[in-house]
Order: sequence, then structure tokens, then C-alpha cells
Amino acid sequence: METLRLDPGRELAVHGERRLSAGEFAELVDRMAHALVALGVERGATVTLLSGNLPQTLAARYAAHLAGCKVNHLYSGISAALQAAIVRDVETRVLIVDPRLTGRAKEITDAAPVRHLLVLGDPGRTGGQDLLALADGQPDSAFPARCRPEDICVIRHTGGTTGRPKGIVSAFDQAARISRVMTPERRGADGALRQLVCTTLAHAGGMMADGVLRAGGSVVLQDGFDAGEVLAAIERERVTCLFLLPPLLYQLLDHPDARRRDLSSLTTVTYSGCQASPARLASAVRRLGPVLVQVYAQNETGGISVLTARDHDLTRPERMRSAGRVLHGVEVAVRDAAGRDLPAGEQGEICVRSPGVMRGYWKQPELTSQVLREGWVHTGDLGRLDEEGYLTVVDRIKDMIVVVGGHVYTTELEDLLNSHPEVSQSAVYGVRDADHVERVHATVVTVPGAGVRAGDLRAMVRERRGPLYEPARIDFADSLPLTDAGKPDKKLLQRRARERAGTPSPA
Repeated sequence: METLRLDPGRELAVHGERRLSAGEFAELVDRMAHALVALGVERGATVTLLSGNLPQTLAARYAAHLAGCKVNHLYSGISAALQAAIVRDVETRVLIVDPRLTGRAKEITDAAPVRHLLVLGDPGRTGGQDLLALADGQPDSAFPARCRPEDICVIRHTGGTTGRPKGIVSAFDQAARISRVMTPERRGADGALRQLVCTTLAHAGGMMADGVLRAGGSVVLQDGFDAGEVLAAIERERVTCLFLLPPLLYQLLDHPDARRRDLSSLTTVTYSGCQASPARLASAVRRLGPVLVQVYAQNETGGISVLTARDHDLTRPERMRSAGRVLHGVEVAVRDAAGRDLPAGEQGEICVRSPGVMRGYWKQPELTSQVLREGWVHTGDLGRLDEEGYLTVVDRIKDMIVVVGGHVYTTELEDLLNSHPEVSQSAVYGVRDADHVERVHATVVTVPGAGVRAGDLRAMVRERRGPLYEPARIDFADSLPLTDAGKPDKKLLQRRARERAGTPSPA
């Protein structure tokens, strides 16, 4: 908050036609914090957000933190039933709602009542109160922070679509560490740091926004990802940085406006969240220049490693298959199934220890004890460290496909498919057949006008990787379905494949 008050006249947030100065934003945060306390919201209570990328969303989150509350931000793309389960699970005291989502808010609170339902504007028929109106009646004096570094800052749920959601608990000091990792080091030519937020504030885009604002920068908020709108905003607002998941980066590069828009203001395009294709990254470097930065992180661990812009070297394409060097202050061990550390170059589970690891899973002590052992988070990722200290993530252990005769690493097969000149994106996943045998399936998005056929791609895989990796089925799609966080939704693809084959879902 002190950073905001140092230069109150600077532009801090843009959303549509609205432009908000740092002073206006700081006053809004203070008034909201006073309003929460006036309602009787206690220190340590849980505030849950159901909101899109509004300036008021950021302000509400910061106000809740100032009031000493822990915050949970719901993904908007999951079902009302799952949202209600999360609201109930984290013992939500206050639900703060985007006025565009009041209908969904009523569905949630009918199933999971809360003490205070607050809307960032007209509450409509929700039975809630207008938080902005409540804030207007409060003093604009600086609110004295009631939070402490060791307090719980956030309970962030995984974006899974089945089973009990996992709430990952992080303290304020742990959340600040990942925010610093996400903060771009390079500014624009005029010294500006200007982020375009085009993915949900509930995910990594929000972590980057925290760091950008703390560093004296500003944010341009869009309600969702649309490649054409993103390209236009970069040019119009002279954006210097943004966060994208790899599938969204590919959509940006493939958009017809990508070559005619002025993207010269960009200094950093951070990508993370799922594996990226080295072939597509090379194309991005050729198009955008040396601006790509990969951050390898998990909510459970915080930041683990970074592949810098310099590491995106077209003369060393193999380097772009790695996740970069391990961050200072982070320990990484690659271990076998018995828990023994493996030497450089050998493959095993990536385990991480650092001050940024989670407290644990919310109200799931058994799961916490399985994943967090003696200070080490067992990530569930397969990988290896080389002699130069570069970490390569081979696959998620759960995504690895066990086939007759061996294992298929989905990311390796995706990299191979994406290297075909007529393939834009791909997703590889395992599907059990009627005999309960795992089969390799792939869904492929081709470039416009492509004539490649499934048999051509299977032949390429058979030639370069052998019959073990050859997909039993390749489907073509106009686009890959994505989760609310922006990752390829392989669970949905698997379900569709089972429905086509008439195979029941696994128990």
C-alpha cells in the first residue's frame, strides 16, 4: 500500500474505458477494509471472491488482506456445485461478488450460506449488500494492517474437475515470494512496467499483478483471453509484460493480426502452467524477439526454476525443452521411488524444499503428510537435473501413460506432434479400452489449410519414436478445450473418448 501512496497521480489500473490512479485505488482499498471491519469481519476470517478481472476485485482482495483475512478466489469456469463445496470447505464468512455473477452467487449461497454476501455494485436480487456503497460511507484514512507475515494469506484450490478439491494454504511471506518470482525484471524503454492481465486474477496473472503493482507499475485488465483483443491492447496500451499459458501463447502467435500489430513495447512474456512445445517457442522467439521467460512453479512449492530470455537460444533448441535453472534459495532433489537422490542426468520425481512451500492442504492432513515430508514437497513431476544445473520436467507422473511394453511420456509425444509444420497444438492422454488396456490418444489442432491426416502423423511418430509411442487414435479439432486456468483439459478429452467408445469411466 505504501508504494501506491508514493505517487498517487500515476495511472494504476485500466479496465475498458475506466482509468484509475494509484491514489484512487489506495483510497478504495482503505475504505473497503474499513467497511469489512465495520460489518464485524474478524481477523482470520475467510473472504471468498467470485469475480472477474475488475479493478474492484484487486481492491477487495487487498482490503481483505489488510483486515487480516485469508482469501480464496473461485475459478469462474467450474460448476456452481463445486464452487459451493469450496465456499463451504474454507468456512467462508464473506462472499464478494462481481455484479455480473449475481445469478451464480445465488446458486452458491443457496447451497452454502454465508454470513455476508457483498456485491461490487448493484446486488440485484441476491439479498446481499453493495460493498462499494458501504465503502463510500467509510473514512479514507489509511487502514492499519492487521495481517502478519506468518498468517494465512490465501487458500488456492487446484482446478480439478472431479473429486474433493485441494485447498493449498500459503502464508503472506510465502505468497510474496512467488509474486516476486513472477515480477518481470525488464521494463519498457521509458522505464514503465505495464502488465496486461488477460487470464484470471485467481491464477498466475494475479500473482504477477501483485508484483507489478508493488514495483510501481500498472495493470491493464481484460475480462478474458481473446487473441485479437490482446494484440490490440498490447499495441494501444504499450504493454511491457503479460502472463500466458502455452496454449494461449500459440493462439496469439497464430492470430492473423500478430504480424500487423506493433508489439515492440513487450519486454517480457512469461509462460507457465503446463508444458510448452520447443518448436512453438522457437517460433515465438523469431516473432517476438528475446522476451520469453518460463517460470516453473506449483502452488504447493512456489517458484522452482526460471528459463530466462537469454536461455531461449535458437542455436540451442534443446535448452527450450528445460525449465531453466533452479532459483536461489530453492533446493531441488530428483529421487527414485525409494526416496534416494539420483545423480545428474537420471530421471525421477522432482522434490522441492524452500521457504516458499505451502503450509499444507486445507483440512487434509493425510494428503499433506503424503506430499510434504520433512520439509520437502513431492511434486508428482518426473524430471532430471543436468550437469549445468538445468531442470527438465519430463511429465506429470499421473499423466504418464503405461502401455503394453513400457511408458509413454505425454510431453515428449506432444513435442514431436507439434514439430510437424502443419500442427499448431496437440494434447496427448491415455484412455483405457474395454479390456482395461491403456491406449495412447491425441487431439491435434492444425494450421489453416493443412492437409495432414491421422495416418501421416502416426507414421511420423512410428518412424521417430517407434511403435510404442504411436497413438491408437488421433482426432482433429478446431481448438483444444482449456480448463479455467488455461491448461489443456485432458480430463474432458478422456471423457469424450470414453463416451465415443462406450467405455465406462474408471472407478
